[in-house]
Amino acid sequence: MLRDATADDVAQIAAIWNPIIRDTVVTFWPTERSEPEIAAFIADRQAAGHAFVVAQDHDGVAGFATYTQFRGGPGYAHSMEHSVHAHPDRRGQGLGRLLVRAVEDHARIRGHRLMIGGITGSNAASIAFHTALGYAEWGRIPAAGWKFGQFHDLVLMGRDLSA
Repeated sequence: MLRDATADDVAQIAAIWNPIIRDTVVTFWPTERSEPEIAAFIADRQAAGHAFVVAQDHDGVAGFATYTQFRGGPGYAHSMEHSVHAHPDRRGQGLGRLLVRAVEDHARIRGHRLMIGGITGSNAASIAFHTALGYAEWGRIPAAGWKFGQFHDLVLMGRDLSA
């Protein structure tokens, strides 16, 4: 079941997100997010009219997705960037596809044109996932991110929501 995230989901979102932050280069964010930070993150996204959704199953939150404006300023008001994460036990079962499609639909209904994913260049699984969803590589920025004592490429993949 997909639904809007609430403050009651924060601990389960943290349990999915923080190991990704702590242990991988999937995100360049350097430190784990506290539960109050995640609660504020959810509230801020939703107050801005952007989705923050969770997929819930019999065990609780199995994954989440959100989006926000790609870059600041009115010139980018219709270009969005998403983030999607699934519990490790739920990866490869179609959950990510449902979550991405949910935030795409939310953005499209609100008149947004583009959905962009910023992906670590070495994350072949995410690049393949986005390709399978119809995203194309729109750019690669060498050494854009820094984590674990080294630089990492950033791949920008996008999809035109009006097509």
